Amino acid sequence: MNTILRILKFSAQDIARNVWLSVATITILVLTLFSINIMATVRVISDNAIEVIKGKVDFSVYLKSEAGEGEILALKTKIEGLNNVKSVDYVSKQQALQKFRDKNQNNQQVIEALRELGKNPLSPSLNILPNDTTQAAQLVESLKRLDSDIIESRDFSDNAAIVKKVDYITGKINEAGLFVIIVFSLTSLLVIYNTVKVTIYTHRREIEIMRLVGASRSFIVAPFLVSALIYTLIAILLITSIFFPFLTLLQPYLEVFFTGYNINIVSYFINNFWFIFGVEFLAAAFAAASASLLAVRKYSKV
Repeated sequence: MNTILRILKFSAQDIARNVWLSVATITILVLTLFSINIMATVRVISDNAIEVIKGKVDFSVYLKSEAGEGEILALKTKIEGLNNVKSVDYVSKQQALQKFRDKNQNNQQVIEALRELGKNPLSPSLNILPNDTTQAAQLVESLKRLDSDIIESRDFSDNAAIVKKVDYITGKINEAGLFVIIVFSLTSLLVIYNTVKVTIYTHRREIEIMRLVGASRSFIVAPFLVSALIYTLIAILLITSIFFPFLTLLQPYLEVFFTGYNINIVSYFINNFWFIFGVEFLAAAFAAASASLLAVRKYSKV
């Protein structure tokens, strides 16, 4: 117990005597953790954006106006049996007309034209949602080969290309984020390394005396490792106090951008709090301890 108290005492003294170096070390750690969490946020948002876009990737088969209800439902069942079909939505002539009116409710010219026409000019359709957008091309080929007398036209716009573009952009963002994280991480290791190096230099006489009186290697190294853990703990506490207000400010903009979709980045980080910040603490503590241990071994010759 006395040994532990001495180690904690020596560690506290080291931090207090080199307060500006300690502040610099903690600041770099905070910036590193902030950049990591920013990239995690971007990843969560981009994943949700891709899912939203994938949910809108569908293909339409337009049917003849005179097609009977039984024929349409039989074709719907046939399409549902194809590979990579998640769902098939039947839109009747009346539903299509109502959707058209709702979409153009503020365009009086269109409403007047419909009224003068006196009949429903729209056709029934089947909207097919793929189960896997990466296999959309195969589904399109299956739909092209579909033979039915009630099919009037088919719309196979390459909506899946949008998903590919989003995936590409997301990949580039992740690559850039990884580069930033590596830069900050290496900077953190360098700062911690030099902090311990300076601390050892200021305590070189004490270390020599401890070695002469037979102090163990672990006893000499331990205060510096404890200091590294303290730096990491303070950095984690600071980043949580900074990052959640940042997410709170970001959330309203996400709600506007993803109108109609339940994307709550604050809830995501709260629900995964212990996992995210626990892993970050362990990783940062390991990096800080490794840098400290390297400096101690090289400059204290223990």
